[in-house]
Amino acid sequence: MEKNQSDDDGTALIFLGTGCSGAVPDFRCLLQPSDPPCHVCSQSLSLLPHLNPNYRCNTSLLIDYCSKEEDGRHKYILIDVGKSFREQVLRWFTFYKIPRVDSIILTHEHADAVHGLDEIRSLQPRGATIVDTDPLPVFLSQFTMESIATRFPYLVEKKVKEVPRRVSLLDWKNIEENCDEPFAASGLSFTPLPVMHGEDYIALGFLFGDKSKVAYISDVSRIPPSTEYAISKAGAGQLDLLILDTNIPWKRGPHPTHICFTEALEILKRLCPKRALLTGKESMYSLLMTDYGFQ
Repeated sequence: MEKNQSDDDGTALIFLGTGCSGAVPDFRCLLQPSDPPCHVCSQSLSLLPHLNPNYRCNTSLLIDYCSKEEDGRHKYILIDVGKSFREQVLRWFTFYKIPRVDSIILTHEHADAVHGLDEIRSLQPRGATIVDTDPLPVFLSQFTMESIATRFPYLVEKKVKEVPRRVSLLDWKNIEENCDEPFAASGLSFTPLPVMHGEDYIALGFLFGDKSKVAYISDVSRIPPSTEYAISKAGAGQLDLLILDTNIPWKRGPHPTHICFTEALEILKRLCPKRALLTGKESMYSLLMTDYGFQ
């Protein structure tokens, strides 16, 4: 977890999680330890999380956006609400004194990106109803919307129940899987960046930033040419920051849904961002990076 200042206007990026879909530590390393035991997963329980680079929740980013249009009022934009969202709130929202979430953006519909949506109700006023509380806007692709409607119908349907139950109040907003169709969330403009997350699956990254250009790509196996152009020097101009999924250190056989470290380096060479941060790491990746002095 790390907090990065993104712009000179007070906007900041808070990394709520930088781990893989299973997070770190890996259950197997703790319950069925190898000999010698996994150093990364063992260390992940030995220090407090804010002091521990190897304790990683599901990948998620909170944008603390200082809105110029609203006299410097802060808006809190959350990208992905995964399985470890409750823990992220308890650890990092309290640590950084984040009072609320103003909007949510989803990259895709896998569990590590959406299974915390039910917890949003705990951030909304007690006893809140659609009548007296504005629902929280959630920006997502049509494919992700259809998947969520199937798995969490109670979060989507708007019919008044005979016996009302407290659920997250959400306002679903469809976005296009297209670099030419930007949208605004809580006053900040985002450009969708469609990428392959396996050759049969499209996930979304996002380009955003007023003064600094930031590209966030959390789940990727291949970046299509049109998306790569959109975040290249010839497209949007040189990126100030590229946040890139790098799930595994190397490919030990087929791994069709994520890039590895060497593939990430090739992408960085092509795009030449001023700064890059790698995310989505599994425990073996963290072990390699620790051995080579990275975090």
